[in-house]
Formats: sequence, structure tokens, C-alpha cells
Amino acid sequence: MKHKKFNGFKKKDFNVFTIDGLEERMDALKSQIQPKFELLGQYFSPSLTAMTGDEMHYHVAKHARRTKNPPKDSWVAFANNARGYKMLPHFQIGLWETHVFVWFAVIYEAPMKEAFGEILLENLSAIREQIPSDFVWSKDHTKPEVIRQSDLTEDAHKELLERLINVKKAEILCGIQIPKEEAIKLSGDATIARIEEAIQTVKGLYNLTKQTVEA
Repeated sequence: MKHKKFNGFKKKDFNVFTIDGLEERMDALKSQIQPKFELLGQYFSPSLTAMTGDEMHYHVAKHARRTKNPPKDSWVAFANNARGYKMLPHFQIGLWETHVFVWFAVIYEAPMKEAFGEILLENLSAIREQIPSDFVWSKDHTKPEVIRQSDLTEDAHKELLERLINVKKAEILCGIQIPKEEAIKLSGDATIARIEEAIQTVKGLYNLTKQTVEA
């Protein structure tokens, strides 16, 4: 059987997040978007393993705990654990109704986030040089709002990292957003190239998390 090829994200994929009702939206997610996340998972697991030196496993979001509100976004995550990713530094590729996102993420479940915040603070000037001006940062993976690197002063950046250390629910994510209008024009190969480029750029942040294990 010919291996199915990822063909990019189409308008109808983004429109899944406009469907009313939990069951209806979940059905569309499962039939339309999750197969694409599976393909991206199969494609990026080996390359992320090579990139990071850790064996990376992919996890397609199941939204299993939802009983009422339909998901506003969905994703495939990559972490060096076959059982889960939320407690670990990880990468995410996903969709909101308005855009594609590619993240390096440390979310609130991660027990190492305080130690990681300290390491980020120590390396802040290098990080600010390394992350391009059109990349974005987020402090909450459940919201679409982001801060562009170009708009982030050094003081504001410090504040973001201090929050990661001191606030229990704080998170840190760094990566890109591709607006829907742009994403639907990209071929599968072009989408993969954009994702690959973004992951290569934030890979250094993932590598810094390894210092929390050594500490």
C-alpha cells in the first residue's frame, strides 16, 4: 500500500473549529485533522530524535476529558516519553481556527519549569539573539494570544521568565504562527519545510532543558 502523503492544511481543516457541538466537532477532528497529525507525527518523530538526541514519541491530542465544550484547537505533541508529554519539555504542531502553530513548550504540569526558568534567565541575552524577530512567545497554551519577539523588551522578557519560576500555572512557549490564509496556500512539502525550520530554530531551548536534569 502506498504511504499516505501529508498534503498541507486546507480551509476545511480550519473550519472544523467552527462546528457547533462537542460530538460533531470531535467527529470532524477525528476524520479530517487527526489523520494529518498522524502523518506529521510519523514524519517528525525520527527527525526530532536526530535533532535532539532523545528518542521522541508523538502524541495526537485526544481531548478525552471534554464533556461539554468542544476544543478550540488541536495538535500533535512530541516528547521523549511514549506515555505522555505534558510533564516534559515538548514540541507541538497544531491548529486554531485562525492559524497553524509550531511550539517548543514547557507547560504548567512540568515539574522542572522553575529550574528551567532560572536557566532561561541565565541565558537570556543569547536566547534573544538566537530567536528571530518574527517568532512569538506565549505564557498560556490554551489561549491564541502571543507576544512577538520584536515587541518583547528585555525587561518584559525577564518578567515572562520570572513568572515561569514564581507562578504555579505559568507556562512558556516559543515558536511560530502561520495565518490560515497563508497556510492554505502552502503545499504539504512547503508546510513541512516551515515546521522544520521553526523547530530547528527553537531546538536550542529544548537543549537548555537538559541542564535541569543535570542540575
